[in-house]
Amino acid sequence: MAMLATFWIVLLVALNAPAGNGQSVQTDPSKSGFVGDTVELRCVFINGKPPVKISQVTWQKLINGTKQNVATANPALGVSVLPPFKDRVSFKHPAVRQRTPSSLEDTTIVFSNLRLSDEAAYICEYTTFPAGNRENMVNLTVFARPVTKMNLTSPTIVARTPKRKMPVATCMSANGKPPSVIKWDTTLKGEATFQETRNPNGTVTVRSNYIVLPSRETHRQKLTCIVTYRAERFTDSVILNVQYEPEVKIEGFDGNWYLNRQDVKLTCNADANPAVTVYQWKLLNGSLPNNIEIKNNTLFFKGPVTYEFGGTYVCDATNNIGTRSGLVEVNVTEFPNSPPFDGREIPLEEHSSGAAIGCAVGGVALLVAAIALLVFFLRRRQRTFKGDYSTKKHVFGNGYSKAGGVPAHPPMPKNLQYPDDSDDEKKPAQISGPDGFEGGDRDFDGNSEDLKRPYFTVDEGESRDYDERTLAFQYDPEPEIVDDMVSQTDGSVISKKEWYV
Repeated sequence: MAMLATFWIVLLVALNAPAGNGQSVQTDPSKSGFVGDTVELRCVFINGKPPVKISQVTWQKLINGTKQNVATANPALGVSVLPPFKDRVSFKHPAVRQRTPSSLEDTTIVFSNLRLSDEAAYICEYTTFPAGNRENMVNLTVFARPVTKMNLTSPTIVARTPKRKMPVATCMSANGKPPSVIKWDTTLKGEATFQETRNPNGTVTVRSNYIVLPSRETHRQKLTCIVTYRAERFTDSVILNVQYEPEVKIEGFDGNWYLNRQDVKLTCNADANPAVTVYQWKLLNGSLPNNIEIKNNTLFFKGPVTYEFGGTYVCDATNNIGTRSGLVEVNVTEFPNSPPFDGREIPLEEHSSGAAIGCAVGGVALLVAAIALLVFFLRRRQRTFKGDYSTKKHVFGNGYSKAGGVPAHPPMPKNLQYPDDSDDEKKPAQISGPDGFEGGDRDFDGNSEDLKRPYFTVDEGESRDYDERTLAFQYDPEPEIVDDMVSQTDGSVISKKEWYV
């Protein structure tokens, strides 16, 4: 009995003893592939010395803690692949694929046409004698490349009134694993919405809508969707097709329609999508003139312009979306406001020559004006007495004059000298005769005593305090009055000193 007990103890120790001499199973820590691809799961047995005998190799799929056989290679029983892997899994090494494998050191398997359901942990297990079982594990990850597409939410987008925001384009990355990232590239103002949906097979669908306010400005705008999936990038673009009512503008009136002008017209231009199908013209508060011809969107006015052409013209433009109007107020004048522009481009040479002529004419006009002002001020200075003539009376001769009478003018010598710059003062003064009428020229004696008498001025307000008949003044006669006095056109005589002040 003792000997039997010792035998079982030795056997149990041998069966449970760790692999000696370096027996091991080598696999890759992880492998990955895309759905539909082919991937290899490596498994190699490292035998030691003395070598152990390989009895069987089994590949198993670990699902939720449960092992499922995938493929088996046995030197005596052959190779077996179990459903659902039968048509997609095979051993890579030719020696293993034989009916009776001769070598099981390399039992790498090949997965083809990967499925999302293939993602799991796989165990490569070696059964040896007398070392027992040796195994290692590899994690298989299966990626799903998404299906990306972009499209308009509707083939035609209508800009309604009142205006409201609406999605105009959709970008979708469907059934991706892991999920994608979507971005928009456009100059069109708007906002994007994002939504992720997790599918039963483990993939994710990402959907994004771009929302704008449809209008005439959004028509023909480009939207680009950028989908980033792992290290890959996909782009797609659409052009918006926005339908809108006509935007109407009437052209042709240049603000210079005058009587008898020829060949005038008004054109109704409308920006619309779809195109305008009907144009209608009318004149507010009246009917269109008889001599008007309508061709498509243009009014042709026959004959010369008359006052009948004036008024407010309205053009109604209609497409499938709606009708919009434009108007223009036409005023007819008797004469042109300015030469009508004929549309001809003015050459640069004409611009230059016109500018030169204008500068020359302006310079001459400025010079003439300056000369005229100079002459005016010089003449005014020559004739201006330093003082106020309106508040003074002149007293000549000996200082006596009858009250209310005209003072006698002192005799003027023939050789009286005038300043050289006064042409008006060189004419002989006309002296009234005793009868009150202008007489002939009198001969004056240059040595006459009267010329030596000075003149005086008296304020009119002060003259009332004196005797009504006579005015007496004390003065000291100055010698050579003739040389120092200059006669004025109003009958007064002033000194040369005051003349040149």
